[in-house]
Amino acid sequence: MGNANACCVAPQGQRGKKKDRSDVYAPEPEVPKEESSANLQHISDREVAEDHEEDPSNHPRASTIFLMKSTAPNGKVLELTSHHRQDGLLVHHSSKKRNNHHINHQQESPNNLNKKFSSCSTIYIDDSTVSQPNLKNTLKCVALAIYYHIKNRDKDEICKTLDIFDEKLHPLTDSVPDNYDAIEPEHRHIYRFIRTLFSAAQLTAECAIITLVYLERLLTYAEIDIAPCNWKRIVLGAILLASKVWDDQAVWNVDYCQILRDITVEDMNALERQFLELLQFNINVPSSVYAKYYFDLRSLADANELIFPVEQLSKERAQRLEATSRACEEKMKEGNKPELKRTVSAENMSPRLSRVVLS
Repeated sequence: MGNANACCVAPQGQRGKKKDRSDVYAPEPEVPKEESSANLQHISDREVAEDHEEDPSNHPRASTIFLMKSTAPNGKVLELTSHHRQDGLLVHHSSKKRNNHHINHQQESPNNLNKKFSSCSTIYIDDSTVSQPNLKNTLKCVALAIYYHIKNRDKDEICKTLDIFDEKLHPLTDSVPDNYDAIEPEHRHIYRFIRTLFSAAQLTAECAIITLVYLERLLTYAEIDIAPCNWKRIVLGAILLASKVWDDQAVWNVDYCQILRDITVEDMNALERQFLELLQFNINVPSSVYAKYYFDLRSLADANELIFPVEQLSKERAQRLEATSRACEEKMKEGNKPELKRTVSAENMSPRLSRVVLS
């Protein structure tokens, strides 16, 4: 092997140079793989952008926007004395004299007299819970939250909106008044618009709460205002998206065209597509956020004296509630018990058979 003419002679310039073993066994650089459906992260596990860390529609501890807009800096409800309540709805009076008459009448016979209170002999409960809210009263509360969004917006600055939500560019009815952007809707007008859609599409009360979550998420992500010029199309887009996400049997876009006869399917598709893009396709609503919006709506109803229907607790219903609570207590006790190691009895043990070689 020492012959100069051997075939194993090292080439010029590399004689005597040792090859590092790390070069031989060095791992090959990984080629970035394209994301497939199997590697995609679930939407509930995705990180929220830093700009939206205080978004109430994503974080359960952040205060809801509608509750902040419905209260003054001193914690009192805004402009309650300038409204008259009729069938659980706020109706604005333009006459100052009529307002004063209503205030005096309210002092003589307050609305609290219509509210029923529990006593030692009778207990009154309502049929609205966080899992099964009352539809009619939930719609009134959601309409009231939207009303305060519009009423107490920042009017000093120019209204920030998008063309897809402008009712003049995309009308929902045949006739849109010229001063459509200056006519502020009343609470009853918003309630009737929402009630019409929910009644015709047969949507649930939970869908109304999700609608409000999506509405506030849109205002935060897109940095736009809800105003007289765009509130109908923003609410329509939120209802359209909430019905498809929440309900098992979603309403098709063409069905909304049967309810609002002056809108086309292409317009509904464009509204839904741009609504999703503005939400950055974040349609996840945690259960804690849902519960927060429900109880904040209840607080808004109490502050505005929107009374939820109550009924006297009957003997049969009390027995059902007692049975339900007893079952929950037993389930909790079983869950808190420490797990015991199971011992195997000798009677239940089967003898092991070993293979032997017989010669």
